[in-house]
Amino acid sequence: MADNIPLHPVRNLQKRNEYYPGRQSRYQVEDESSSLDEMPLMMSEEGFENDESDYHTLPRARVTQKKRGLGWFVFGGWKLLCTSCCDWLANICRRKKQLKARTVWLGYPEKCEEKYPRNAIKNQKYNLFTFVPGVLYQQFKFFLNLYFLVVACSQFVPALKIGYLYTYWAPLGFVVAVTIVREALDEFRRYQRDEEMNSQLYSKLTIRGKVKVKSSDIQVGDLIIVEKNQRIPADMIFLRTSEKNGSCFIRTDQLDGETDWKLRVAVCCTQRLPALGDLFTISAHVYAQKPQMDIHSFEGTFTREDSDPSIHESLGAENTLWASTVVASGTVIGVVIYTGKETRSVMNTSNPKNKIGLLDLELNRLTKALFLALVVLSVVMVALQGFVGPWYRYLFRFILLFSYIIPISLRVNLDMGKAAYGWMIMRDDNIPGTVVRTSTIPEELGRLVYLLTDKTGTLTQNEMVFKRLHLGTVSYGTDTMDEIQNHIIGSYAQGTGSSASSTPSSKTTSSAPKVRKSVHSRIHEAVKAIALCHNVTPVYESRAGVNGEIEYAEADQDFSDENRTYQASSPDEVALVQWTESVGLTLVSRDLSSMQLKTPGGQILPFIILQVFPFTSESKRMGIIVRDDSSGEITFYMKGADVAMSSIVQYNDWLEEECGNMAREGLRTLVVAKKSLTEEQYQDFENRYNQAKLSVHDRSLKVAAVVESLEREMELLCLTGVEDQLQADVRPTLEMLRNAGIKIWMLTGDKLETATCIAKSSHLVSRNQDVHIFRPVMNRVEAHLELNAFRRKHDCTLVISGDSLEVCLKYYEHEFVELACQCPAVVCCRCSPTQKAQIVKLLQQHTGKRTCGIGDGGNDVSMIQAADCGIGIVGKEGKQASLAADFSITQFKHIGRLLMVHGRNSYKRSAALGQFVIHRGLIISTMQAVFSSVFYFASVPLYQGFLMVGYATIYTMFPVFSLVLDQDVKPETAILYPELYKDLTKGRSLSFKTFLIWVLISIYQGGILIYGALVLFESEFVHVVAISFTALILTELLMVALTIRTWHWLMVVGEFLSLGCYVASLAFLNEYFDVAFITTVTFLWKVSAITLVSCLPLYILKYLKRKFSPPSYSKLTS
Repeated sequence: MADNIPLHPVRNLQKRNEYYPGRQSRYQVEDESSSLDEMPLMMSEEGFENDESDYHTLPRARVTQKKRGLGWFVFGGWKLLCTSCCDWLANICRRKKQLKARTVWLGYPEKCEEKYPRNAIKNQKYNLFTFVPGVLYQQFKFFLNLYFLVVACSQFVPALKIGYLYTYWAPLGFVVAVTIVREALDEFRRYQRDEEMNSQLYSKLTIRGKVKVKSSDIQVGDLIIVEKNQRIPADMIFLRTSEKNGSCFIRTDQLDGETDWKLRVAVCCTQRLPALGDLFTISAHVYAQKPQMDIHSFEGTFTREDSDPSIHESLGAENTLWASTVVASGTVIGVVIYTGKETRSVMNTSNPKNKIGLLDLELNRLTKALFLALVVLSVVMVALQGFVGPWYRYLFRFILLFSYIIPISLRVNLDMGKAAYGWMIMRDDNIPGTVVRTSTIPEELGRLVYLLTDKTGTLTQNEMVFKRLHLGTVSYGTDTMDEIQNHIIGSYAQGTGSSASSTPSSKTTSSAPKVRKSVHSRIHEAVKAIALCHNVTPVYESRAGVNGEIEYAEADQDFSDENRTYQASSPDEVALVQWTESVGLTLVSRDLSSMQLKTPGGQILPFIILQVFPFTSESKRMGIIVRDDSSGEITFYMKGADVAMSSIVQYNDWLEEECGNMAREGLRTLVVAKKSLTEEQYQDFENRYNQAKLSVHDRSLKVAAVVESLEREMELLCLTGVEDQLQADVRPTLEMLRNAGIKIWMLTGDKLETATCIAKSSHLVSRNQDVHIFRPVMNRVEAHLELNAFRRKHDCTLVISGDSLEVCLKYYEHEFVELACQCPAVVCCRCSPTQKAQIVKLLQQHTGKRTCGIGDGGNDVSMIQAADCGIGIVGKEGKQASLAADFSITQFKHIGRLLMVHGRNSYKRSAALGQFVIHRGLIISTMQAVFSSVFYFASVPLYQGFLMVGYATIYTMFPVFSLVLDQDVKPETAILYPELYKDLTKGRSLSFKTFLIWVLISIYQGGILIYGALVLFESEFVHVVAISFTALILTELLMVALTIRTWHWLMVVGEFLSLGCYVASLAFLNEYFDVAFITTVTFLWKVSAITLVSCLPLYILKYLKRKFSPPSYSKLTS
């Protein structure tokens, strides 16, 4: 149907180019070639309007200006002007400092031209002055609390005073005091965490030597020394390292969520200086671009001015050390370029917002409706009185009399209930280690529609295991790896003499490729290629008690060292190298120019690294050219994704099929190939390559073209399959969430292929679903075409990269979100931390549904804080996510029970509790209204002083609050039938319908109680109070019993405790009750009769409803 929507042509180019003259030629070609006029675009009329505005802003603005006049001002124009004035004033107050590029002199912070922000971490919401006003504002912005503040203040006016001051101020003071104490505790904990980070000590290099400095006192231009395993305190340029090769590894898990180590290279000019102190003898500065959010790129230059000619060195991301990363090897010295708010890590985290639950908003709406009812009732009373005398004073007194319609105990009960739910969640033995950090939103767990999850460390363990090696004719799995080991031992045992003869098979085959090789030689070549083609570095832990030089030498000689670990930018590569070690060929050392392998016999094979072509997301492959030191042979090895490699390797009939088979098993595949080069071929390549690297224009294109000239007719060696192990019980948990009607979006910074693999292996994509991979788009036209292609797919999972998403949201935001929301699952790869948060906000705006963000790394914090409910996992990537989240769990599988059981219970209980407390206020207001109308509309209270306070507290509080222990479904049933969760998201437990039912019940019961008492009393008015109040208390206790679905022993205790308190207090209430009358049989039968009439019909109705229209869960529990 959608395909038949007529096309709205993409704009008239002539008009468009009036405003974008520079783009004419390119767009013209694109638009004409793609003949968009025949393509249907999924746009509504509203969409066209938005489209139009891109190009016709100027003329339209002129038109609207003409229309402005007096009429415009009167009909809403004044409102617009006021808003814009307020915005203008706010912008002036909050004006941000302009971020600029900077020149930083090494070791001389005083030479900085501008003042830069302090290097302090601050996560607090308030300061000393804003705390009390801020907390009070958060409390009184709720209509409920504001209303009670006004009512309580009115009691200071003598003409409006009704009863005692404490009956109004005590409950309000209690609510506010509890909130202030809770917020103060939270704020103090945040302050302690920040202070701990800010007071960490670092060594600062000065002309007089090293001095210790606090993290918060570091300035731009300081030279800071960071030891191994120490956090980097600010964004720095890497100048020197203790490592000989001039490079070091850093851990970036708190910045981008990736647990693998990243290689960083020191500035050559400063690394070559003989001693540390020489940094002050040279005159050098760093030019750095203005602070940005992108953590993967940097542009700058290093200039040394005191040499002739002056030395210029370009700086990129590989020369940077960003704040919040950790040094993993050696000691580093850097010059600080950005501090505090300007560091990459702070710019990528958003400010935490105050989260308000959907249930609180719904109850807030209901209280507004009650307030309206209260005003209407008061006006009716005054009208029936005939507006005599000072009627407005009577009106206000009536409003105060009926103020119990809106119960102040609602907030107290709900806040105490929330605290109880938090305690229950933390005490649940089935989800050990769960922590509730935000106690105000446990009900949100029962209302979620979208779950946005990170991949690495959340769904997966980020532990790679080598699973499969395929040679075309033969395939080896985990159970047959010993055969490969025997082949390797055999092939190196043949050449025990010199290492030159250690590869007899490879020498003969390279000269005669037509001869079919034996499996033996093919295995040998494949394993050797995997052992050489990578970016892995073996790292040896230092030995204590010896100085650094000797340690390094020892490590060089002792390759059998047990404490060898491998480091690389990708865990896949580490898994491959660990596998070659397990079958006998071990990588023992590597630096920037050489590599050494050890054979099963302990022999060392040296190789010289001639060129390395690193992996990029565009090329999807990496290559290396090595020279065998003993034989002088030059070989070009390459490995990469099957899409990139299939056109490079020689023709074969098995690669595509086997890649598909492995991908279906959830394995990440890599194709490995090689090509032997002669000395002349290599020299020719090197000359062209170096020439391309020096070109000024289109450098990257020229370099790629030269490398591609080598990538032809390569010999296919093998196909490898590596598995990223999933977290425990991820598949059943995701299935349970899907059955519960929750749509799952996976947002990851990882590669597209990896993300797709994990989506399949974790069953995020069910077996019968297609996957639609959204092609990379760069501009509006491509986005238009690709969206049309996607629209024709039905019930398929969408996989899209962060860059394409950015383009789609820029031009077709509404249409894209509408389409994506129809997908059963969405995978966004190559997402930055800010993009993750942006996607959450987008879903909230467009769908209005509740979202949940779950992650385990520092890169997930923005997403967790933006979501309506944030869940952090305490994982390998540290505790940053779990500290920023509303709920912290230890394993992904715990989310099932957290949502299905605790989410359900919290929402159902709060809905019942909230409505019951409203019923408790409504019933007494109904009685007051009937009483006033009977006694000539007098604004006199029916129950005075302590009776009112006691009614809301000790007489009914325990049974009503015991509703927080109620449950409609056993936990086991809720987990077994996750479909029950779908009902919760519709919000039927608390709606205007259920609210109106409670209003009718309250009016019926209030009317019966007061009319019954008036009909049955004989002599004194005080008897009316005694009969009606006692019947009221009994009715409330019976109504709690009617509402409860599953009894708990504490509920029974609460019922009898309240009844006991009331009976005991009768002895002291002689100013309200006639004690002699209370002890008579007449009193007892009258109370019993009234209570029976008020409650029995409701019990009958409930029984009939359960019999003829039972709720869905009762069918499962029966």
